Amino acid sequence: MCRWLAYSGTPILLDSILYRPVHSLIDQSLHAKMGVETTNGDGFGVGWYVPAKDSPAVVRDIGPAWSDRNLREIAGHVVSPLFFAHIRASTGTAVQQTNCHPFRHGRWMWMHNGAIAEFHRLRRDLALAVDPGLFSDIEGSTDSEMMFYLALTFGLEEDPPGAVARMAGLVERVGHEHGVEFPLQMTVAVTDGVRLWAFRYSTQQESRSLFYSTRVETLRSLHPDVAFLREISDAARLIVSEPLGDLPGAWNEVPEGTYGVVQPEGDEMHAFAPV
Repeated sequence: MCRWLAYSGTPILLDSILYRPVHSLIDQSLHAKMGVETTNGDGFGVGWYVPAKDSPAVVRDIGPAWSDRNLREIAGHVVSPLFFAHIRASTGTAVQQTNCHPFRHGRWMWMHNGAIAEFHRLRRDLALAVDPGLFSDIEGSTDSEMMFYLALTFGLEEDPPGAVARMAGLVERVGHEHGVEFPLQMTVAVTDGVRLWAFRYSTQQESRSLFYSTRVETLRSLHPDVAFLREISDAARLIVSEPLGDLPGAWNEVPEGTYGVVQPEGDEMHAFAPV
């Protein structure tokens, strides 16, 4: 499986989230505590938005994140109000750049932790459901990218929660047709550069870990001595596969079968189920 984080809020240096926390994503690439694997060394990726650009920048590579000098260089110089970062542990597909997250289509980014069970058996049927106009944009061979293009096919740009629900429903139906008891395991993050959605769901109702940060104003009152909390706005939010540290009161588990949206008009959380 994999580990990922999504940040939205005050423009910050990527380094302050990727490297500086006690249990940063880079530390998790070697010492994950809540993932299936302790080590996540099958590639990495970061994607970020900057003003006046409609689409995000995405950098991906196949080496381990903990030793990549280019990632360190990027993190020390890039400032962004919204970015994704992902470290990969392959579930069977090749270790190659096109299989590293996040995936991009136009202004949209997507990343995933989990798996479609028996994907090699389901892949053809799922691929045939992708809009022919989108199919040629699929670059890699992962179940994660297939999920993204199915969601795009089912209306991601107009209705992200509905599109992800329709994607998940198709995966489960196809899986059950092939005799797969528990076809889907997912925590997913998707964004259009303004809003950020995160989903936690699995057919077995035993989903991989996912957490969101407590509101900044609450954390400031709990920890007035933490300088980082004085540097960011009240709107800053983090969604992570596992907490980046042990600051008391900082992290909240996303409930099973739930999605949340971080948006300018106010954060929301709702029940999620495939359709």
